[in-house]
Amino acid sequence: MTTSTRTDPAESIQHRLAVTFHRALTSKDWSLLRTIMSPEVTWVLPGDNTISGPAVGIDAVIERAELIASYGLTFTLEHILLSRDNMALALHNTAQRPDAVLDEHLSTVCRVVDDQIVGVETYLSDVEGMNAFFVPRAGGA
Repeated sequence: MTTSTRTDPAESIQHRLAVTFHRALTSKDWSLLRTIMSPEVTWVLPGDNTISGPAVGIDAVIERAELIASYGLTFTLEHILLSRDNMALALHNTAQRPDAVLDEHLSTVCRVVDDQIVGVETYLSDVEGMNAFFVPRAGGA
């Protein structure tokens, strides 16, 4: 009889990082987010809006997360996807205000090195919708 040496995916470091990443975003716990990311972390988002492009370094990544959350998003975690070394969060983000609605599916793919997130790249279902939603607001972003 063969004995399986597989471990529960929920016990992997990648799974724990994904859960912590989501928890930090939903609770706006930026110090928690900082604990799971490398100081040199990068985060790239598509589009042409206030949150698009690369954020380089932990302070820029935290600033981006704060800005995204400031728009009142609901971050619904649909799935955590694991590879051998990395992970992705499949999310459904929604928000609305009088002049715009955001309803997008996305995948936030994280590269992991030495048990820390070193790179984040977000893939979107509706880049044009994101461009229309993440515009500068009166009184600043």
